[in-house]
Amino acid sequence: MALSRRHPAALFAVLAVGLGTTGVAYAAVNSHTAPKAAVKTETQVEQGKQLFLEGCSSCHGLAAQGASDGPSLIGVGSAAVDFQVSTGRMPLAAPGVQAMPKMPSYNEIETAALAAFVATLAPGPAIPTEEMLDTTDAEVALGGELFRTNCAQCHGSDARGSKGFPNLTDNDWLHGGSHAKIQETLLNGRVGNMPPMAAAIGTPEDVRNLAQYVLSLSNSPHDSLKASLGKSKFGACAACHGGDGKGNQALGAPNLTDDIWLHGWGENAIVSMVTNGKVNQMPAQAGKLTEAQLHVLASYVWGLSNNPAKVASK
Repeated sequence: MALSRRHPAALFAVLAVGLGTTGVAYAAVNSHTAPKAAVKTETQVEQGKQLFLEGCSSCHGLAAQGASDGPSLIGVGSAAVDFQVSTGRMPLAAPGVQAMPKMPSYNEIETAALAAFVATLAPGPAIPTEEMLDTTDAEVALGGELFRTNCAQCHGSDARGSKGFPNLTDNDWLHGGSHAKIQETLLNGRVGNMPPMAAAIGTPEDVRNLAQYVLSLSNSPHDSLKASLGKSKFGACAACHGGDGKGNQALGAPNLTDDIWLHGWGENAIVSMVTNGKVNQMPAQAGKLTEAQLHVLASYVWGLSNNPAKVASK
Protein backbone atom coordinates (compact mmCIF):
# COMPACT_ATOMS: atom_id res chain seq x y z
CA MET A 1 0.00 0.00 0.00
CA ALA A 2 1.44 3.36 -0.98
CA LEU A 3 -0.45 5.90 1.09
CA SER A 4 0.96 8.85 -0.80
CA ARG A 5 1.59 12.19 0.83
CA ARG A 6 4.77 13.45 -0.73
CA HIS A 7 3.83 12.17 -4.14
CA PRO A 8 6.47 11.80 -6.85
CA ALA A 9 3.85 12.91 -9.27
CA ALA A 10 4.41 16.61 -9.05
CA LEU A 11 4.49 17.77 -12.69
CA PHE A 12 7.40 19.69 -14.16
CA ALA A 13 5.47 21.46 -16.92
CA VAL A 14 6.16 20.74 -20.57
CA LEU A 15 8.79 23.05 -22.01
CA ALA A 16 7.77 25.81 -24.39
CA VAL A 17 9.43 28.95 -25.67
CA GLY A 18 11.38 29.41 -22.48
CA LEU A 19 13.40 26.27 -23.09
CA GLY A 20 14.96 27.70 -26.18
CA THR A 21 15.78 30.90 -24.33
CA THR A 22 17.39 29.13 -21.41
CA GLY A 23 19.26 26.81 -23.75
CA VAL A 24 20.93 29.83 -25.33
CA ALA A 25 21.62 31.22 -21.86
CA TYR A 26 23.23 27.95 -20.84
CA ALA A 27 25.60 28.02 -23.77
CA ALA A 28 26.56 31.55 -22.83
CA VAL A 29 27.29 30.97 -19.14
CA ASN A 30 28.48 27.38 -18.97
CA SER A 31 32.02 26.63 -20.11
CA HIS A 32 31.85 22.86 -19.72
CA THR A 33 29.62 20.23 -21.24
CA ALA A 34 27.73 17.36 -19.63
CA PRO A 35 29.40 15.87 -16.53
CA LYS A 36 31.76 12.96 -16.87
CA ALA A 37 30.43 9.51 -16.15
CA ALA A 38 31.76 7.45 -13.28
CA VAL A 39 34.75 5.24 -14.11
CA LYS A 40 33.77 1.71 -15.12
CA THR A 41 36.11 -1.27 -14.83
CA GLU A 42 36.34 -4.09 -17.34
CA THR A 43 35.30 -6.55 -14.64
CA GLN A 44 32.20 -4.52 -13.82
CA VAL A 45 31.22 -4.24 -17.48
CA GLU A 46 31.72 -7.98 -18.00
CA GLN A 47 29.60 -8.75 -14.94
CA GLY A 48 26.93 -6.44 -16.29
CA LYS A 49 27.03 -8.13 -19.67
CA GLN A 50 26.47 -11.54 -18.09
CA LEU A 51 23.59 -10.23 -15.98
CA PHE A 52 22.11 -8.64 -19.10
CA LEU A 53 22.33 -11.85 -21.12
CA GLU A 54 20.73 -13.84 -18.30
CA GLY A 55 17.99 -11.45 -17.24
CA CYS A 56 17.36 -8.84 -19.93
CA SER A 57 18.22 -10.17 -23.38
CA SER A 58 15.03 -12.21 -23.77
CA CYS A 59 13.11 -8.92 -24.11
CA HIS A 60 15.76 -6.45 -25.30
CA GLY A 61 17.74 -8.74 -27.61
CA LEU A 62 21.15 -10.31 -27.23
CA ALA A 63 22.85 -7.11 -28.39
CA ALA A 64 20.35 -4.80 -26.63
CA GLN A 65 19.08 -3.83 -30.06
CA GLY A 66 15.48 -4.22 -29.00
CA ALA A 67 12.84 -6.78 -29.90
CA SER A 68 9.07 -7.16 -29.96
CA ASP A 69 8.90 -7.32 -26.17
CA GLY A 70 11.36 -4.56 -25.30
CA PRO A 71 12.95 -1.40 -26.73
CA SER A 72 16.55 -0.91 -27.77
CA LEU A 73 18.85 0.07 -24.91
CA ILE A 74 21.55 1.44 -27.18
CA GLY A 75 22.18 5.02 -26.17
CA VAL A 76 19.81 5.14 -23.19
CA GLY A 77 22.76 5.63 -20.84
CA SER A 78 23.54 4.37 -17.36
CA ALA A 79 21.18 6.79 -15.58
CA ALA A 80 18.08 5.22 -17.14
CA VAL A 81 19.26 1.70 -16.28
CA ASP A 82 20.03 2.69 -12.69
CA PHE A 83 16.57 4.24 -12.34
CA GLN A 84 14.61 1.37 -13.89
CA VAL A 85 16.50 -1.43 -12.13
CA SER A 86 17.06 0.15 -8.71
CA THR A 87 13.35 0.95 -8.38
CA GLY A 88 12.35 -2.59 -9.38
CA ARG A 89 10.56 -1.44 -12.53
CA MET A 90 12.84 -3.70 -14.50
CA PRO A 91 12.78 -6.62 -15.03
CA LEU A 92 9.20 -5.89 -16.02
CA ALA A 93 6.50 -7.62 -13.98
CA ALA A 94 3.61 -6.62 -16.27
CA PRO A 95 3.19 -4.59 -19.48
CA GLY A 96 2.62 -0.86 -19.02
CA VAL A 97 3.49 2.59 -20.34
CA GLN A 98 5.77 2.97 -17.33
CA ALA A 99 6.24 0.03 -15.01
CA MET A 100 5.27 0.39 -11.37
CA PRO A 101 8.02 0.21 -8.75
CA LYS A 102 8.55 -3.00 -6.79
CA MET A 103 11.32 -4.52 -4.71
CA PRO A 104 14.48 -4.57 -6.84
CA SER A 105 15.58 -7.86 -8.38
CA TYR A 106 19.26 -6.85 -8.35
CA ASN A 107 21.45 -5.49 -5.56
CA GLU A 108 23.41 -2.23 -5.82
CA ILE A 109 26.55 -3.88 -7.19
CA GLU A 110 24.61 -5.78 -9.85
CA THR A 111 22.61 -2.69 -10.78
CA ALA A 112 25.82 -0.68 -11.18
CA ALA A 113 27.27 -3.44 -13.36
CA LEU A 114 24.21 -3.53 -15.62
CA ALA A 115 24.32 0.24 -15.94
CA ALA A 116 28.04 0.13 -16.73
CA PHE A 117 27.49 -2.46 -19.48
CA VAL A 118 24.64 -0.56 -21.15
CA ALA A 119 26.72 2.63 -21.00
CA THR A 120 29.37 0.96 -23.18
CA LEU A 121 26.89 0.36 -26.00
CA ALA A 122 26.62 4.01 -27.01
CA PRO A 123 26.84 7.46 -25.37
CA GLY A 124 23.88 8.38 -23.15
CA PRO A 125 22.98 10.20 -19.93
CA ALA A 126 25.28 9.09 -17.12
CA ILE A 127 24.48 8.47 -13.47
CA PRO A 128 25.16 11.79 -11.71
CA THR A 129 28.09 11.94 -9.31
CA GLU A 130 28.60 14.00 -6.15
CA GLU A 131 31.15 16.21 -7.90
CA MET A 132 28.28 17.57 -9.95
CA LEU A 133 27.09 19.47 -6.89
CA ASP A 134 30.01 21.87 -7.24
CA THR A 135 28.18 24.31 -9.49
CA THR A 136 29.20 27.85 -10.35
CA ASP A 137 27.05 30.86 -9.49
CA ALA A 138 26.20 31.18 -13.18
CA GLU A 139 24.99 27.57 -13.28
CA VAL A 140 22.86 28.06 -10.17
CA ALA A 141 21.33 31.14 -11.78
CA LEU A 142 20.56 29.14 -14.92
CA GLY A 143 19.08 26.34 -12.83
CA GLY A 144 16.78 28.89 -11.22
CA GLU A 145 15.74 30.17 -14.64
CA LEU A 146 15.02 26.64 -15.84
CA PHE A 147 13.01 26.01 -12.68
CA ARG A 148 10.91 29.14 -13.09
CA THR A 149 10.27 28.31 -16.75
CA ASN A 150 9.46 24.62 -16.39
CA CYS A 151 8.66 23.73 -12.79
CA ALA A 152 7.14 26.72 -11.01
CA GLN A 153 3.72 26.20 -12.60
CA CYS A 154 3.24 23.16 -10.36
CA HIS A 155 5.71 23.59 -7.49
CA GLY A 156 5.28 27.36 -7.17
CA SER A 157 7.80 30.11 -7.71
CA ASP A 158 9.09 29.52 -4.17
CA ALA A 159 9.22 25.72 -4.75
CA ARG A 160 7.04 25.13 -1.68
CA GLY A 161 4.37 23.33 -3.68
CA SER A 162 0.67 23.09 -2.91
CA LYS A 163 -1.89 20.36 -2.35
CA GLY A 164 -0.94 17.52 -4.68
CA PHE A 165 2.41 19.08 -5.64
CA PRO A 166 5.33 18.51 -3.28
CA ASN A 167 7.35 21.07 -1.41
CA LEU A 168 10.90 20.87 -2.76
CA THR A 169 12.45 22.85 0.09
CA ASP A 170 11.80 20.55 3.08
CA ASN A 171 14.19 17.68 2.27
CA ASP A 172 11.39 15.10 2.39
CA TRP A 173 11.64 12.79 -0.62
CA LEU A 174 9.82 9.65 -1.70
CA HIS A 175 12.62 8.31 -3.88
CA GLY A 176 15.59 9.95 -2.18
CA GLY A 177 16.79 13.53 -2.44
CA SER A 178 20.36 13.06 -3.60
CA HIS A 179 21.49 14.91 -6.72
CA ALA A 180 21.54 11.59 -8.57
CA LYS A 181 17.96 10.69 -7.63
CA ILE A 182 16.66 14.15 -8.49
CA GLN A 183 18.34 14.03 -11.87
CA GLU A 184 16.96 10.53 -12.47
CA THR A 185 13.47 11.85 -11.68
CA LEU A 186 13.89 14.68 -14.15
CA LEU A 187 15.31 12.38 -16.80
CA ASN A 188 12.92 9.44 -16.47
CA GLY A 189 9.87 10.81 -14.70
CA ARG A 190 8.02 9.05 -11.89
CA VAL A 191 4.68 7.28 -11.65
CA GLY A 192 3.13 7.07 -8.20
CA ASN A 193 0.52 4.39 -7.59
CA MET A 194 -1.41 3.99 -4.37
CA PRO A 195 -3.89 1.19 -5.11
CA PRO A 196 -7.35 1.12 -3.54
CA MET A 197 -6.94 -0.89 -0.35
CA ALA A 198 -10.34 -0.75 1.35
CA ALA A 199 -11.23 -4.32 0.35
CA ALA A 200 -8.04 -5.60 1.96
CA ILE A 201 -8.65 -3.60 5.13
CA GLY A 202 -12.22 -4.71 5.83
CA THR A 203 -15.36 -2.77 6.65
CA PRO A 204 -15.76 1.01 6.35
CA GLU A 205 -15.35 1.18 10.12
CA ASP A 206 -12.09 -0.76 9.83
CA VAL A 207 -10.85 1.80 7.30
CA ARG A 208 -11.73 4.67 9.64
CA ASN A 209 -9.95 2.94 12.51
CA LEU A 210 -6.91 2.44 10.28
CA ALA A 211 -6.97 6.15 9.43
CA GLN A 212 -6.82 6.96 13.14
CA TYR A 213 -3.86 4.63 13.55
CA VAL A 214 -2.05 6.29 10.64
CA LEU A 215 -2.65 9.67 12.27
CA SER A 216 -1.16 8.34 15.49
CA LEU A 217 2.09 7.40 13.72
CA SER A 218 2.97 11.09 13.33
CA ASN A 219 1.57 12.06 16.73
CA SER A 220 -1.23 13.94 14.99
CA PRO A 221 -4.48 14.43 16.93
CA HIS A 222 -6.33 11.12 16.84
CA ASP A 223 -8.81 8.87 18.64
CA SER A 224 -6.61 6.53 20.67
CA LEU A 225 -9.29 3.84 21.02
CA LYS A 226 -9.97 3.72 17.29
CA ALA A 227 -6.23 3.83 16.60
CA SER A 228 -5.68 0.77 18.80
CA LEU A 229 -8.36 -1.06 16.82
CA GLY A 230 -6.87 0.06 13.51
CA LYS A 231 -3.32 -1.04 14.33
CA SER A 232 -4.06 -4.67 13.45
CA LYS A 233 -5.24 -3.57 10.00
CA PHE A 234 -1.95 -1.85 9.20
CA GLY A 235 -0.45 -5.17 8.10
CA ALA A 236 -1.97 -4.58 4.66
CA CYS A 237 0.01 -1.33 4.47
CA ALA A 238 3.29 -2.54 5.93
CA ALA A 239 4.36 -4.32 2.75
CA CYS A 240 5.09 -0.92 1.21
CA HIS A 241 5.29 1.50 4.14
CA GLY A 242 7.12 -0.84 6.51
CA GLY A 243 5.97 -2.15 9.84
CA ASP A 244 7.05 1.09 11.50
CA GLY A 245 5.36 3.25 8.86
CA LYS A 246 8.62 4.95 7.86
CA GLY A 247 8.19 4.17 4.18
CA ASN A 248 10.42 2.62 1.55
CA GLN A 249 12.26 4.78 -0.96
CA ALA A 250 12.89 1.78 -3.22
CA LEU A 251 9.12 1.61 -3.75
CA GLY A 252 8.39 5.31 -3.48
CA ALA A 253 6.25 4.59 -0.42
CA PRO A 254 6.11 7.66 1.85
CA ASN A 255 7.06 7.96 5.47
CA LEU A 256 3.80 8.09 7.46
CA THR A 257 5.47 9.24 10.67
CA ASP A 258 6.75 12.71 9.72
CA ASP A 259 3.50 14.69 9.67
CA ILE A 260 3.78 15.77 6.03
CA TRP A 261 0.49 15.45 4.16
CA LEU A 262 0.62 16.16 0.45
CA HIS A 263 -2.97 15.26 -0.42
CA GLY A 264 -4.73 16.47 2.72
CA TRP A 265 -4.67 15.75 6.44
CA GLY A 266 -7.20 14.05 8.69
CA GLU A 267 -9.40 10.98 8.82
CA ASN A 268 -11.45 11.87 5.74
CA ALA A 269 -8.39 12.44 3.56
CA ILE A 270 -6.83 9.13 4.61
CA VAL A 271 -10.09 7.22 4.20
CA SER A 272 -10.45 8.66 0.70
CA MET A 273 -6.90 7.64 -0.21
CA VAL A 274 -7.33 4.11 1.14
CA THR A 275 -10.72 3.71 -0.54
CA ASN A 276 -10.02 5.28 -3.94
CA GLY A 277 -6.27 5.02 -4.32
CA LYS A 278 -4.19 7.53 -6.26
CA VAL A 279 -2.24 7.47 -9.51
CA ASN A 280 -0.22 10.47 -10.56
CA GLN A 281 2.74 11.19 -12.78
CA MET A 282 5.79 13.34 -13.03
CA PRO A 283 6.58 13.30 -16.77
CA ALA A 284 10.04 12.48 -18.03
CA GLN A 285 12.10 15.39 -19.32
CA ALA A 286 14.45 13.31 -21.47
CA GLY A 287 14.39 14.81 -24.96
CA LYS A 288 13.06 18.13 -23.65
CA LEU A 289 16.09 19.22 -21.65
CA THR A 290 19.68 18.50 -22.56
CA GLU A 291 21.85 16.47 -20.19
CA ALA A 292 23.69 19.64 -19.21
CA GLN A 293 20.42 21.45 -18.50
CA LEU A 294 19.18 18.50 -16.44
CA HIS A 295 22.41 18.69 -14.45
CA VAL A 296 22.07 22.35 -13.50
CA LEU A 297 18.33 22.04 -12.84
CA ALA A 298 18.89 19.02 -10.58
CA SER A 299 21.64 20.93 -8.77
CA TYR A 300 19.28 23.85 -8.25
CA VAL A 301 16.49 21.63 -6.90
CA TRP A 302 18.96 19.82 -4.63
CA GLY A 303 20.14 23.17 -3.34
CA LEU A 304 16.62 24.24 -2.38
CA SER A 305 16.79 22.00 0.69
CA ASN A 306 20.54 21.51 1.07
CA ASN A 307 22.06 24.91 0.25
CA PRO A 308 19.13 27.35 0.39
CA ALA A 309 21.28 30.44 0.99
CA LYS A 310 23.15 30.00 -2.30
CA VAL A 311 19.97 29.22 -4.23
CA ALA A 312 18.00 32.09 -2.68
CA SER A 313 20.56 34.59 -3.90
CA LYS A 314 19.85 33.54 -7.49
